[in-house]
Amino acid sequence: MYREIINDLIKWKSAENRKPLIIHGARQVGKTYIVKEFGKKYYDNLIYVNFETNKEFSSQIEENIDAQYIINKLELFYGEKIVPEKTLIFFDEIQANERALTSLKYFCENANEYHIIAAGSLLGIAINRENYSFPVGKVQMISMYPLSFKEFLVALGREQLIDEIQKHFESNERMDKDIHELCLKLYRIYLVVGGMPEVLQTYLDEQKVIATIDVQAEILASYERDMTKYADNSLSNRIISAFDSIPVQLAKDNQKFQYKVISRGGTSSIFGEAILWLKNSGIVNQIYKAVPELPLEMHKDLASFKLYMSDVGLFVNKARYPLYQIDLDTTPTMIAMGPLTEHYVANELRQKGYESYYWESDGKAELDFIIQKEMDIIPIEVKTSTHTKARSLDIYMKTYSPKYAIRISEKNFGFENNIKSVPLYAVFCI
Repeated sequence: MYREIINDLIKWKSAENRKPLIIHGARQVGKTYIVKEFGKKYYDNLIYVNFETNKEFSSQIEENIDAQYIINKLELFYGEKIVPEKTLIFFDEIQANERALTSLKYFCENANEYHIIAAGSLLGIAINRENYSFPVGKVQMISMYPLSFKEFLVALGREQLIDEIQKHFESNERMDKDIHELCLKLYRIYLVVGGMPEVLQTYLDEQKVIATIDVQAEILASYERDMTKYADNSLSNRIISAFDSIPVQLAKDNQKFQYKVISRGGTSSIFGEAILWLKNSGIVNQIYKAVPELPLEMHKDLASFKLYMSDVGLFVNKARYPLYQIDLDTTPTMIAMGPLTEHYVANELRQKGYESYYWESDGKAELDFIIQKEMDIIPIEVKTSTHTKARSLDIYMKTYSPKYAIRISEKNFGFENNIKSVPLYAVFCI
């Protein structure tokens, strides 16, 4: 499967001041696959070490983490010569070996001629534990997420649609009606399938969205196993409770995350650590409320946020959406399509590198997202269908007079009254 992160890996390989690279993201988003493919295509040979399964090699670097010592051990253990610039060393599930993680510092300082990539499903959890010595400033870090809708189209062999969508996004000209409807249909399939590689491969093999349910359920179960494996009993129970509450949190009129929804008397002091765990594991996407002033990060409200799952397909599974209502040729009529659509947009914006926020005005108006593009703050209203009347967006525009606004819906492309109309399938163009 094509993943856009490959471009970041190519850029890293050719960088003059290259540091060891760490790729972090939720379990099963495709980290191992993409690094192996990168190694096979762009290097003469690949040395792959999985620290969760290869305990024998893992134990050999407990005492000594000097870079040259590790190189020598790797050559002896795998029977291959490691050549600078020609060999890719891949430390997978590196969070399982604290010393291996620390060793990246010495590769950066003393052996930078070697190309080394590390990855870990729960790396964000590991590096926040007190006993870890993280190589701050000595590594480059990039995040990997489930497949975006654009990558989904590539996997389906629909690359030509990507160019067509991009062209109409830039020109604001209406898409041909039949192509527009086709793109909406593919978008609805993506809502159900999501972007987890194994789930998507199942859909490609079976050509039925119903076939993906069991695979999604197993991934959710693996997340829960991690919650119990990598946290003590008390914390793991709070993590699971917070995670299970996400569909209920987003079904409320006020979608702000409320601790009391998890359990009566719930507070940030009780569940704050659990939410941090979910965020650090890459399982959830946390969106804060913010005042629309530059920079947005300095004007966010740390006490007000929403939680979205990192994969829209997994959310569909966890919330038990009836699939036939989503995967329709016509506009879905479900009353709960709002949270699902917001999940999709939140994750697409994150894939594009945006830190997104939401805006609220004394309970009278709420805007789904605001993003910062250089010196502009762009308001984004999300609608689930072609009905686009938006009181909150009107209030925001009258109050703050933004350069322009974006309305995401099932409507075709266009630009009117300083509002750019973006179809749901074109969020990747923003």
